[in-house]
Amino acid sequence: MTTVEVTGARAPAWRGGFGRLWSAAVLSSFGDALRGAALPLLAVGLTDRPLLIASVTACGYLPWIVFGLLGGAVADRVDQRRAMWTVDAVRGVLVGCFALAVAAGHASIALLLALAFALTALETLFDNAATALLPGLVNREALGSANTRLMTGQRIAGGMLAGPAVPLLLAAGAAVPFAMDAGTFLAAALLVGSLRVTRRERVPRAPGSTLRREIADGLRTLSRDRALRGLCAATALCNVGVGALVATLVILVTGWLGAGPAGYAAAGTAYAVGSLAGAAVNGPLVSRLGRPGAVVAAGTVQTVSLVVMGSVRSLPVLVAALGVFGLMGMVWNVNTTTLMQQRTPAALLGRVGSAFRTLAVAGAPLGALLGGAVATAWGLNTPALLAAAFFVLSVTALIPLRHPDVPVVVPDEGATPGHRAP
Repeated sequence: MTTVEVTGARAPAWRGGFGRLWSAAVLSSFGDALRGAALPLLAVGLTDRPLLIASVTACGYLPWIVFGLLGGAVADRVDQRRAMWTVDAVRGVLVGCFALAVAAGHASIALLLALAFALTALETLFDNAATALLPGLVNREALGSANTRLMTGQRIAGGMLAGPAVPLLLAAGAAVPFAMDAGTFLAAALLVGSLRVTRRERVPRAPGSTLRREIADGLRTLSRDRALRGLCAATALCNVGVGALVATLVILVTGWLGAGPAGYAAAGTAYAVGSLAGAAVNGPLVSRLGRPGAVVAAGTVQTVSLVVMGSVRSLPVLVAALGVFGLMGMVWNVNTTTLMQQRTPAALLGRVGSAFRTLAVAGAPLGALLGGAVATAWGLNTPALLAAAFFVLSVTALIPLRHPDVPVVVPDEGATPGHRAP
């Protein structure tokens, strides 16, 4: 694994395994964004029933809640590289077949629901395996830089490039975005399959080990480690707030501010641009405050941004606040992921990482429901203030992370370690 020195910190070299993993992640994000934008438009053309249309999106969340922990346990059991390229190959075939069905005029809401559910169910294994694989490709000191580069590339591909491309692709045919998505999955599978991961000795599982016991080992490690527990609780709480904000942002902008669709587009652009800027400021911020301090600072600034959004009735102010919110959101995401990877025992990365993702996904729909409820009861600006309250709780939950003397919890002697192999 090769690293280079960058401004006093270690960063992964582009040549070798990390460059191919980055390319695969960016390709997949581009394809996912194409499919994510095209699926609702296709659903609207197939039915005018709002519940069915919303169900397509819901099927993109449900598998994480149902299979997230299982995906983490499986990721710790298997060869993570092989699991990732196999999953991408299967997803490429599924989306390719769906594209053929759309081209032939055989698309239906039932088929959309099945596709959304199947792809996300497979994603629970892929994403957990990717989280566990990255520390095997780059040195520990380079994890922060590696996560920054991965998230920045994914944000550019999915947020900045795919969106404008969707209308052009749809003009060429309803099946075209899905065909391109299938192509990105297959290309990513080839890239991941070509990775060279240092061979590690397989550690046999304990006699009588089951997936249920292995999941329990991961949850036990998470619950006993004060710093990891605080980080996980903070992630869950902030995602409730984010869910409340995202679900009601359109009515905040178009209803409370009266800014219309153009204002809503400006708000979304500000968030995307802010996220990219966050990648640039993350390194200096971590150098000055340390990684835990950067997370606390990010949560604190995001809280202030949310209060501004919910109390100042001005579109330019909201756009600026969303830009700052996106900037600090990137700092939060990079450093919480990196801290989790650095603190978690290597053999449990899949299981602990899956707990983080499962809680995050579960928090978003809960926040969306709460946001809709408070907007109905107390006004269209109140979901942003509700989100700010959850961020205050989130920052409070980070207190254990600020104590450097908190020891890393070692798994029980009888815990199932899983294995890491090429």
